[in-house]
Amino acid sequence: MSEILIERWERLPELVNADARLVHRGRLVTLEALIGIGEHAYHVGIERGRIAALLRGPFLVRSWRFAVRGPAESWRRHWEAVPEPHFHDLFALAKAGHLTIEGDVQPLMANLFYFKDVLAAPRRLAGGH
Repeated sequence: MSEILIERWERLPELVNADARLVHRGRLVTLEALIGIGEHAYHVGIERGRIAALLRGPFLVRSWRFAVRGPAESWRRHWEAVPEPHFHDLFALAKAGHLTIEGDVQPLMANLFYFKDVLAAPRRLAGGH
């Protein structure tokens, strides 16, 4: 995974927590999720809509409610300023086979717009910011 991609993803707490609208949307969300970007696993702890922890694995034993995993190239294309079709949306990526969603998907589906915005947040850095 490229250093730029890692840097963009690892700014997730800053991107989400500074967005009052997004934090408000996720105010009922407190859970732990696993996001797989290529060969790297990230444990994301969310407390009342804020990213409380972003830890890079590998993890020997770590629980999570759901996981979203995909190749680094799929995430890179999802985080472009204007993603092309099949890379613009979480479920478009899954439907096209570019990522997988596993585990207890109930909290993901119950807070779908929140999680779509959280996982697209690195897109805001596509202009080199």
